[in-house]
Amino acid sequence: MTDDAPTNDGQRFDRLPETPADREVEGRASRAEVLDWWDERFGIEREVFEGYSFWEKGAGKVWIFNGETTDPSEVEAIGMTFLRTRQEHWKPTGRAVSRFGSRATKNVIELDPERASRFAAGDDQDLPEWDGDWGYLIATHEVAGESVPIGVGLYLYDELRSVVPKGSRADLPVVE
Repeated sequence: MTDDAPTNDGQRFDRLPETPADREVEGRASRAEVLDWWDERFGIEREVFEGYSFWEKGAGKVWIFNGETTDPSEVEAIGMTFLRTRQEHWKPTGRAVSRFGSRATKNVIELDPERASRFAAGDDQDLPEWDGDWGYLIATHEVAGESVPIGVGLYLYDELRSVVPKGSRADLPVVE
């Protein structure tokens, strides 16, 4: 007897199902779960993602695409990486935070110039004064009077850990 249940193929893009009830591949997130997560974690409303489609390639690597496509399975990339889901805690990508993080209303930490510079360089820093949730945060910094996302941070045990990828780290000057 063979198991003919659909499986995740790490070499192919598959559209996320609309709801958990539509799920065919065990462990695959649904569009509804992704939208709920962004809303619950960061306060980014579902409407922000209208017109976007969501795809999985690999184990839990969710991509977002502005528009629709019928069969992206033969391409290497579609849109941008957006979220990692097949781990204990879902993690937004730096690109997703850069693109959509300005819409966040919670779990956002505004960093002063010195802290922002250290964060962008990939440095972890003590931050006992944060009284928000633990877990992944959107780190921002004020630029020209606006709060601008600079990356994803992980807050645990009074420490803000920079999870800015090595290739994206920057040596920024501290400007007051």
